[in-house]
Amino acid sequence: MTHAIRQPQAHASVTEADFRASEQATPDEFKQVFRNHPGGVALITADDGDGPVALTATSVFSISVDPPLLGFSASAISSSTPTLLRADTIVVHFLTHENLDVAKLGATSGIDRFADTSIWDRLETGEPYFHGVKTWVRGEIVSRLETAGGTVHVVRGLSTSLEDAPAHDGLAPLAYVNRTWHALTGNSSL
Repeated sequence: MTHAIRQPQAHASVTEADFRASEQATPDEFKQVFRNHPGGVALITADDGDGPVALTATSVFSISVDPPLLGFSASAISSSTPTLLRADTIVVHFLTHENLDVAKLGATSGIDRFADTSIWDRLETGEPYFHGVKTWVRGEIVSRLETAGGTVHVVRGLSTSLEDAPAHDGLAPLAYVNRTWHALTGNSSL
């Protein structure tokens, strides 16, 4: 079965004016709600030809399995966003507790995340990826939705690495809640 995927030519745009209403939660209230909502941690890498970028994200979500689609959002103020807006393909690394250093690297502003060439390389297709991350998806950006604070990217999975996926014993997926890193282990299940 063939599925048609819209190419990222036309950008839908949602602005602040679209959301003005007589009643609305304040930004501080909204941040507080999500501060206590845990998110899985991923590292997103891309290169549009001007050099690699990386950012840590807790906004990655599954959209569909057939076709394989995922989404994530990137803030308009992220230094990685201009490259993500020009890139055709990316790599989404799904992090475990073993990758905390990579998560912190992608979350630290103002540094060269690719200075240490011993921790990253390029796939045969050219995208940058980090060693030691056992589960990742290489994908093509097929759609973008610009919002007041950034862009939601829709990505079609092209290939994956599933070596010792996080469901494997001993690997605890990395989560972020209330400004703190957490490892989701067997002891965290209810």
